[in-house]
Amino acid sequence: MRSRRDGRPRAPMTLVAAAAVVVAGLLLPLWYLAQRANERGLGFVVRELIQPRTAALVGRSALLVVVVTVACVVLGLGFAVLIRRTDIPARRALTIALTLPLAMPSYLLSYLWVSTVPGIAGFWGAALVLTLVSYPLIMMPTLAALARSDPAQEEVARSLGLNGFAVLCRVTLRQARAAIAAGALLVALYVLSDFGAVAAMRYEAFTWVIYGSYRSGFNPARAAVLSLVLLVLAVALVLAEHRARGRAAASRIGSGAPRPAPVNRLGRWTVLAWLPVAVVLTAALIVPFVALGDWLLAGGVRFDAQRWWSALGATVWLSGVAAVVCTAAALPLGVLAARYRTRTTRMLEGAAYLSHGLPSIVVAIAMVSVGVLLLRPIYQREPLLILAYAVLFVPLAVGSIRSAVEAAPIRLEEVARSLGRSPLAAFCTVTARGAAPAVAAGAALVLLTCMKELPVTLLLHPTGTSTLATQLWGHSFVSDYAAAAPYAAALFVFAAIPTAVLGLWSADIGTGDGRD
Repeated sequence: MRSRRDGRPRAPMTLVAAAAVVVAGLLLPLWYLAQRANERGLGFVVRELIQPRTAALVGRSALLVVVVTVACVVLGLGFAVLIRRTDIPARRALTIALTLPLAMPSYLLSYLWVSTVPGIAGFWGAALVLTLVSYPLIMMPTLAALARSDPAQEEVARSLGLNGFAVLCRVTLRQARAAIAAGALLVALYVLSDFGAVAAMRYEAFTWVIYGSYRSGFNPARAAVLSLVLLVLAVALVLAEHRARGRAAASRIGSGAPRPAPVNRLGRWTVLAWLPVAVVLTAALIVPFVALGDWLLAGGVRFDAQRWWSALGATVWLSGVAAVVCTAAALPLGVLAARYRTRTTRMLEGAAYLSHGLPSIVVAIAMVSVGVLLLRPIYQREPLLILAYAVLFVPLAVGSIRSAVEAAPIRLEEVARSLGRSPLAAFCTVTARGAAPAVAAGAALVLLTCMKELPVTLLLHPTGTSTLATQLWGHSFVSDYAAAAPYAAALFVFAAIPTAVLGLWSADIGTGDGRD
């Protein structure tokens, strides 16, 4: 393997070329936005940018991003530490339960909350819903990072006189910094691009105004300019994530077999530790379930079995194919980001995250334009919808793959190569085998997110094909909650399956000590 002047291995050109092709596909919506924003001239763009309403939108959206991201970091870190570093009972069941809110679409949870507490609509309603559906994005990678962290460093810190809280802040969480930063980036980009929650809660953020620009008077130029502003915010978030991640190593440095870190005994604080868990699960699961029960019983369930089975089959099929495609596309990016940290690889990884910060409605309309102009043979067919899913959700798989490959000590690959194996064979037989569970968890996350996705599916689903999300939206849009209820229940139940897989994966990492 060739090396750079500083002695580090040079990234294989085949891997770089594959990642570049993937990134080029992910940036297709930017071509559309640039074309639309420029169609009325530079003067129009400047006038839109200096409008006070644009600055107000930036402030409102940024406030929502900051509040939700901070809340998710607090909840995600708190729950991860509670599960990994304390003796709280039923840790596996607790992990799965705390992961389940990820299965709830933001637009569905918003409608359920508004139907229960109408006065919650507005900023705090949107912040509540987005926090409840997003904190697992930080909790799960942090759980994995804490399980892989070297307990020897914590023991050394304690021997030097640091108390438990100081060890947690200065050693434990520092080792998990890369995973925390990656999770926080996904949360921030998700909040920036979410449409369902802000629309249902009537909070005037960027996505709602962009959607209004497309619908009211069909003003795509203004919507494109606002989307480019969102893109700038997404770039700022990606740069902030790189800075927050730093150069912290994610792999173990201790020698010998991995061993679990010691846990802190809660004792009389056990009941108090369950309080935030109970509050979050009540807000994220119990209240929505009660509201969904009211939907089912209010007007009598009108159940069309044939349509229901058709929507379920289409949802599972399209989401499954998208999960496989997104995971395969993310592999070269994830490996490059974990093993070859050069300026080129950092640019490729950062570019892959940009489309994830765009609203789904913008990506959907951009892909409609791309389909009509460049990809007409697959317009209104499954491949174009899968491509749109990839544009949005490849970054979800990149983060999982990067964390998994970073956690695998590179020395094991070097030993395999010293025994005569090629670099590719060493990677496949050593690193890839160890990273497989985390890669599968990333695929499950993509599967889950595709099942919940609404705007892209609404605009690009094949003719004559409906999914659970589109059927739910169609009935909810006209306030026919009795007809929407079976699709809402099915969407949550079947989205809960990959969510439970993610929860089990997070719970089983590092639990070889036999503790529950």
